[in-house]
Amino acid sequence: MRRFFRIVFLTLVLITISLISALAAMQFAIHGREVDIPKLVGMSPADAERAASASGLQLVVERQFYSATVPEGKIMTQIPPPGMKVRRGWTVRVAQSLGPQRVTIPNLTGGSARAAEINVRRRGLTVGYVAQVALADVPQDQIASQSPPANASNVSVPKIDLLVSLGPEPGAYLMPNLTGQPLGSAQLALQDAGMHVGKVSLAAAGASNESAGTSPQPPSAPPVAPNPASMIVAQNPAPGTRVTAGSTINLDVR
Repeated sequence: MRRFFRIVFLTLVLITISLISALAAMQFAIHGREVDIPKLVGMSPADAERAASASGLQLVVERQFYSATVPEGKIMTQIPPPGMKVRRGWTVRVAQSLGPQRVTIPNLTGGSARAAEINVRRRGLTVGYVAQVALADVPQDQIASQSPPANASNVSVPKIDLLVSLGPEPGAYLMPNLTGQPLGSAQLALQDAGMHVGKVSLAAAGASNESAGTSPQPPSAPPVAPNPASMIVAQNPAPGTRVTAGSTINLDVR
């Protein structure tokens, strides 16, 4: 009887060992065929194919795209990503860079800034820095120059910088002292200088009395509206201020 149990025990041990060996062999067969995806981005297609083949993988170049950062001819993306475990024989799909997109720069000089912006965007480009400067020989809002220059070729998707004219620089003057002059003659003088008379206000009588050191007196009649004979008592900008043609001058009269 003891011999029988010993035989049964040994049989069970042998079966257990066989099962463990089979599981280990199966595990080795499954995982022994797995490989890590190598990093192919930045390689040439030939180098990427050699790296994939060394890992038992296949390589397919599926797409080609323009790129401002990845040199022409290099791999820019890959699927699956690096480090992922796959079975041997798996296909890795990659996209190859065509390098920066090359364009020809349009001639924008002589046109308006708005027309230039529309033209640039239509070509898939962008407007870069826009500088404005007063130019006597170029009309206002017209483009005087550009960088890169017109018809420059083989340029990588640039930003086009523009120099836009503000037109002739307006004349500059030192603001004269108008106080004590009649409003009518001052208006004519300002108009001849290319300036504009803005707000004409009636100065308060009390303020002048206080400045003279006397107590204010109530007006005996309603104040008279400003007229060409009214005397200027204050101005803005003040006398001696630098102003340009087209400036607006505000006056207080009495």
